[in-house]
Amino acid sequence: MTFPENLKYTKDHEWIRVEGDTGIVGITEYAQGELGDVVFVELPQIGKQVKQGESFGTIEAVKAVSDLYAPIAGDVTEINSELEKAPELVNKDPYGKGWIMKLKISDKKELNTLLDVKAYRELIGK
Repeated sequence: MTFPENLKYTKDHEWIRVEGDTGIVGITEYAQGELGDVVFVELPQIGKQVKQGESFGTIEAVKAVSDLYAPIAGDVTEINSELEKAPELVNKDPYGKGWIMKLKISDKKELNTLLDVKAYRELIGK
């Protein structure tokens, strides 16, 4: 299982990669493995304002349906529309082609409340 060092993680198993004022959000390899085969991702609307910790959509797998939570606050600027046709990208490439949304970050200080890779590994026992 891989956990990229350049990401921040939530206790709910989302990750965020920061590029300037943009945050790219997805779920971790651990989370997709626990869910099993992803069959549907409910994506947020572009322009939606999300608050840190707020549900912005759901992810449906063969085993379960889970809420997706925003790692930080921001405005949704882009969604990965490829997931509408190929939700299995979340399983195949959770840190690449399986990203879920991009946010214009409201407050970068919120990043300090997230887990680094070491803390996330401890959380999941890996």
